[in-house]
Amino acid sequence: MGNLKIVLIGGGSYTWGPKIVTDIVLEKSLEGSEIILHDINEEALDLIYSLEKKVIEKTKKDFSLKKTTDLAEALKGADFVILTISTGGLDMMRHDLEIPLKYGIYQSVGDTVGPGGLSRALRNIPVVLNIGRQMEKLCPNAWMINYTNPMSTLCRTLTKYTRIKTIGLCHELFDVVHTLKRIFNVEDSEIYLQVGGINHFTWITQLRVKGKDGFLFLHQYLEEKEPELKKEVEKLDWEKFDPYQDNNLLKFELFKIFGCLPAAGDRHVAEFFPYFLTDETRAGREYGIKLTTIEDRLASRKEKEELIKNTLKGKTPLRIEPSFEKAAKIIVDLAGYGEGIHIMNLPNKGQISDLPQDVIVETLGVVNGSGVYPICVDNLPRSIIGILYRHIINQELIVEAGVKGDKNLALQALVNDPLVPSWEKAKKILDELLEATSDYLPQF
Repeated sequence: MGNLKIVLIGGGSYTWGPKIVTDIVLEKSLEGSEIILHDINEEALDLIYSLEKKVIEKTKKDFSLKKTTDLAEALKGADFVILTISTGGLDMMRHDLEIPLKYGIYQSVGDTVGPGGLSRALRNIPVVLNIGRQMEKLCPNAWMINYTNPMSTLCRTLTKYTRIKTIGLCHELFDVVHTLKRIFNVEDSEIYLQVGGINHFTWITQLRVKGKDGFLFLHQYLEEKEPELKKEVEKLDWEKFDPYQDNNLLKFELFKIFGCLPAAGDRHVAEFFPYFLTDETRAGREYGIKLTTIEDRLASRKEKEELIKNTLKGKTPLRIEPSFEKAAKIIVDLAGYGEGIHIMNLPNKGQISDLPQDVIVETLGVVNGSGVYPICVDNLPRSIIGILYRHIINQELIVEAGVKGDKNLALQALVNDPLVPSWEKAKKILDELLEATSDYLPQF
């Protein structure tokens, strides 16, 4: 049996806490393990703790569940640490979105690239670096499994400045595969694909459906269906926030150009280019992309909080089912109870040979009790490599800026970002973001 110590930092997250802990509890080979929830928000921590106590009781599984606001207590002797935090929360993310918007910069998500991705990284990097350094003292052999955005810069911070073994996980590929299964009316076992890129900008470079060329099928599908998909855009619900609202128009447009299919939602992919979130596209609306506001996110968080409270009161049935997230499966595999192929963010050791060594790239990889073995991707078009390279250079600048508190490096990254239209705007935006979020920027 498991007998592992599994720590969830950000354990009070209404989004991640219930999913990840329930997934762990449903893994038979992990029974006997200790799950520690850590968060600085005691009220949220108490809610998730109470909910997951009910899950353990109802499933009658052998798990010990504890909660703490003390990071050192949580980390001591840990085998696995899962990270799901947002430094400054939605209050600070409001600045990430609304300050650039004053200067005409639209961000559909604002957590990975663009001014929002930069600002979020600068807040998270000192916190994540501190966690990594605490792990070096208290659990040096533990694995870090990171869900926190911006994924690439935070994983790179840990792998560059600490010795902690780090894996970054993201679920965007699963939604794209779900779309492909729907289009082709097939099951998981009937699809084979190769994937490579960086987080939220990963590309399917090879697609086989029932052993045949899936890209050929996709071209045929678009010839028939694309006019209909374009008509459906205006029928979308533009008022309600739905992070899964994605009619894939942008992905399909890029597929026709590059011959590879983006393996992330259009809301993320759009931010990596200067062309798709503009006044001409009505801030992305022509592609079916909705800008996610802080009000949208606040409403979503409130809805999740109310669901948890109603479940604890017995007003809503307790639902116990596995999610599509893979942290629990990866823990099972790394602990030696299985072997699997997963999409992961890892240091580049040649899996994408045209990109620099050690930067964080996202590919499939094999996971088992011996470790993690990324699968090589050797057919990314040079045009895509060029775009990836620009963003990787930015990530390297942002990591160094975030660790050292170097405003000039942060400005270089912002000027090089495709969403930023001018040097003068970049300087003003950076000054305003640093001022507005200064409480969370001790390195500056």
